[in-house]
Amino acid sequence: MITGLVLVKLGAGKETSALAKIKKVTGVAHVSAVFGRWDLVLDMESEDLPSLSNVVVHEIRPITGVISTETLVTTAL
Repeated sequence: MITGLVLVKLGAGKETSALAKIKKVTGVAHVSAVFGRWDLVLDMESEDLPSLSNVVVHEIRPITGVISTETLVTTAL
């Protein structure tokens, strides 16, 4: 199991509809709305890194209103 954070920038006026769609994506464990350069922080869970990448690229980025993403893969220290 791999976990990560996906930072999401949303387009103005598209926040509500994009958020509803993002919450339905398999692997999105939790969504936090934040202020700053990013609009959402997604807590993600996936079987492996390729699966996580696939979800971000093929399921989250195509959602109308998603402007950009940045993925942070968690690590054990």
